Amino acid sequence: MTVELTINFLFRWGHVLFGIVWIGMLYYFNFVQGGYFKQASPEGLADAKAKLAPSALWWFRWGAMFTFITGMYLLSTISLVMNNYIVVGAAMGTLMAANVWMVIWPAQKIALGLVEGGDKAAAGAKALLASRTNTLFSAPMLFCMLASPHFGGYGSGVGGTGLIVALVIVLALEGNGLKGKQGPMTSVNGVIGCSMALTAVLVGVLTLL
Repeated sequence: MTVELTINFLFRWGHVLFGIVWIGMLYYFNFVQGGYFKQASPEGLADAKAKLAPSALWWFRWGAMFTFITGMYLLSTISLVMNNYIVVGAAMGTLMAANVWMVIWPAQKIALGLVEGGDKAAAGAKALLASRTNTLFSAPMLFCMLASPHFGGYGSGVGGTGLIVALVIVLALEGNGLKGKQGPMTSVNGVIGCSMALTAVLVGVLTLL
């Protein structure tokens, strides 16, 4: 194995490893911590916000950062086999990472009282919507990443109506995640169901159009 192939493999390994940390923490926040916060005693809630949540957010945001960095490196090495699945998956992953650092983390600092000032309730709602949106994107993003070398269309190039429609759908949902409403994503079952449905829609669009 050449040095180049070794480096490429290590970045792939790191990309998956950091991604597990990131998405694992995302699911923890949405599927576990949120429910606990609603049921916790005032003392337990205060302790969790002061100690548990900041620690979990550290792993969350840096997992996102290094997933993004390793992903950008990998994108720079696959120009000869770029395809629509990679483009859509990378677009969702990039938006998710941006949501972490530009929306969720700044809002959570206000909501948890880690910084002074700001409307805690509004910040918490903003962080939750962005987090729900990331959870919505997680299943189709992973499907697209795995589909790029293992599903129909591998190596078929980039472009076409399917890609345009898929990206428009993703950008519209991201816009809702920044300024819209949770809708059916209010509950855990709702956001899981929406994520599965979005996966089916995007795969259908990329396959049939």
